[in-house]
Amino acid sequence: MKYKILTLGCKVNIYESEVINELLLKEGFICDNLNPDIIIINTCSVTNMADAKSRKLIRSEKRNHPNAILVVCGCSAQNHQQELQDLKIDILIGNRNKSQIVTLIKNYLQNSKPYTSFAPLTNDFENMEVDKFTTHTRAFLKIQDGCNNYCTYCIIPYLRGPLRSKPKDLVLTECQKLVANGHKEIVLTGIHTGRYGRELGYDLTSLLQELITIPSLERIRISSIEATEITDEFLQLLKTSPKICNHLHIPLQAGSDKILKLMNRKYTKEEFKNIINKIRSVRPDIAISTDVIVGFPSETDKDFQKTYNFCQEISFSKIHVFPYSKRDGTVAAKMPNQVDKKLKHERSQKLNALSLDLETQYAQKFIGQNLLVLLEEEKDGYYIGHTSNYLKVMVKKSPKITPLLLVKIISVNNNIIIGNPL
Repeated sequence: MKYKILTLGCKVNIYESEVINELLLKEGFICDNLNPDIIIINTCSVTNMADAKSRKLIRSEKRNHPNAILVVCGCSAQNHQQELQDLKIDILIGNRNKSQIVTLIKNYLQNSKPYTSFAPLTNDFENMEVDKFTTHTRAFLKIQDGCNNYCTYCIIPYLRGPLRSKPKDLVLTECQKLVANGHKEIVLTGIHTGRYGRELGYDLTSLLQELITIPSLERIRISSIEATEITDEFLQLLKTSPKICNHLHIPLQAGSDKILKLMNRKYTKEEFKNIINKIRSVRPDIAISTDVIVGFPSETDKDFQKTYNFCQEISFSKIHVFPYSKRDGTVAAKMPNQVDKKLKHERSQKLNALSLDLETQYAQKFIGQNLLVLLEEEKDGYYIGHTSNYLKVMVKKSPKITPLLLVKIISVNNNIIIGNPL
């Protein structure tokens, strides 16, 4: 039978969809995005817009493929269980038992009975493994799930459950398989990646120390890490190991101490700045990207200006800007002084404009330098890929092309970075 998988949301969802894809292929199913007999939708619920996209996609696929078996899983399913049950989905689960989807499909093919189940989000890690990513040059490796932070704006801890980690030996084995199958870069991902292993008696740095010993693994990228998780041991590894990518994504969320406290973030502006300075003391040219939420309840013009000025001062390589999304079930949803939608939009535009400026300023530093680019796609006469510090580079075609290519950066215009192969 033929299937297609549609994925919304984060790198964890992308990884889990890749697991499902690999399991289906091993059982003889055929991927066919045009005429599928089975449609699997892995949903997202990080914002109201993500929920809306998930519902729209479900309805669209039901309409376009009325005879296909519809499987829905993920965060939006976990968050809106009754609402999605009303859509008459054939197989509906939340964030547990994604690794069992092939079995559920086989059962449905035998008995044609709709299946709905939302298993408890417990402390045990549901192990999943991928041998090779089919759609990415780099490979994602999920090492952790769940979150115990409970930031006041975030619904994800309620939908993903408590912190839990993949045993280190399983991570190492999976990474070795991915590298043996040709992946030069591994992206470590999770819901709260920086807290990896804490409940098992070790930490992210201890894992990294073992991963960097794997032969033929060129790069290790960390999908996200909190400022509070940057330890002296981590900094020492960052200083000494070139395999750790020259890019860290460190969420800020706000540049106002008042708002940070309301968000239940675990640091002040000054503490965040000190950590960034420590990182740059060992990697002066590192790219540091971030997330910022604008329009959080009680955010005044003065608070927003503090955030704007702080982002300018830190000089991030990129800012991912998110207008605050009110999520029922979170503390912030009940807070007074909710910010007007129009004002959130205006503030988002200002911060996005700053991000574009900062991205250009950072990229221009590397004009004339030679950087390794991991090539990922071919388009309009160029190969496109990313450097260790996550610059997206367009490389002119050359007969001597290798997956990891040394190029000279020759221009940066409107965030289009051109490099010549060496």
